[in-house]
Amino acid sequence: MSKMYSSAENAYREVKERILSGALSGGELISEGEVAADLGTSRTPVREAFLRLETEGWMKLYPKRGALVVPIPADEAEHVAYARYVVEAAAVRALANADRTTLAAMLMSSLERQRTLAAEGDLDRLADEDTDFHRSYVIAAGNPLLAGFYDSLRERQRRMNSVAFHRGPMDVDLIIDQHVHLATLITDGDGDGFATALVEHLAGVHRLRLTGL
Repeated sequence: MSKMYSSAENAYREVKERILSGALSGGELISEGEVAADLGTSRTPVREAFLRLETEGWMKLYPKRGALVVPIPADEAEHVAYARYVVEAAAVRALANADRTTLAAMLMSSLERQRTLAAEGDLDRLADEDTDFHRSYVIAAGNPLLAGFYDSLRERQRRMNSVAFHRGPMDVDLIIDQHVHLATLITDGDGDGFATALVEHLAGVHRLRLTGL
């Protein structure tokens, strides 16, 4: 681990990364001792990391028992998906009259990486690439307020993607096909078509019933 950070900061970053990547799944109970041994550190920095993660809502601490990795609440998943829909649909509509040549190339490159990662069975990196694919057109819209709000959802979005890809069974090829369709609609400047396709995509990937969209 990098010496730039304290032991507590390193522990915090490592455990949080495991939560966001799905390596530590929701509902799992872990102990300070187990994590400390795994990281090669004492229990004190791990305890500090656990307290910080509890404050952020990622863990629930139980004295003498351990720390529970908080599962993604169903209502939170729906709220994140709805917020993503609002921002992503608005971004694509804003791009309707813009030059989308560079963005189109970026989306095609992302799709190629997604296909490669799917073929390699690298679901962790595929989940990250999925997150970046959607973020790319939000950023391209050039609205810093939309981009800032969207990035505030990034950690929850990433965890939801990781859970979805590891939950199984998951039709990864279908997800990529849906990304191809979304990319085509963006390139064509079809904001309404994109909004409709996005609802189907989000509902399917995260197994949600998105009402009112």
